[in-house]
Amino acid sequence: MKLNSISPAPGARKTRRRVGRGASAGQGKTCGRGVKGQRARKGGYHKVGFEGGQMPLQRRLPKVGFRSKIAPLVAEVRLSELARFAGGVVDLDALKKAGLVPMKSERAKIFLSGSVAGAVTVRGVAVTKGARAAIEAAGGTVESG
Repeated sequence: MKLNSISPAPGARKTRRRVGRGASAGQGKTCGRGVKGQRARKGGYHKVGFEGGQMPLQRRLPKVGFRSKIAPLVAEVRLSELARFAGGVVDLDALKKAGLVPMKSERAKIFLSGSVAGAVTVRGVAVTKGARAAIEAAGGTVESG
């Protein structure tokens, strides 16, 4: 194949419509803009959503929702998911390697959901009251910092 031999498929490239070239061309006189009015004039368009001075729809509707900036950085871990760390140390790096929290998370918190089978040492990860009690009841420890 040579670069000078390739061409687009037939019908793939339409010829541009030449407006204002007489009645026989199909787009003469008003050039497809209709008669008078703002849209017929040069530069006669407004920004998207403009309703002629009426309060636009996007401003008439109430504001809804909130997107937290720190939500992607904080992860939550179920207590039952600590089963794979039985007898080991649970910290943020270990949770990331295990795939329990996203790699971009900066903090994690363990909450009470299910039960923990063996003793684990939790280090540098936030723990809820119920999860702390369950970990200590299973013979594990929670170290802060």
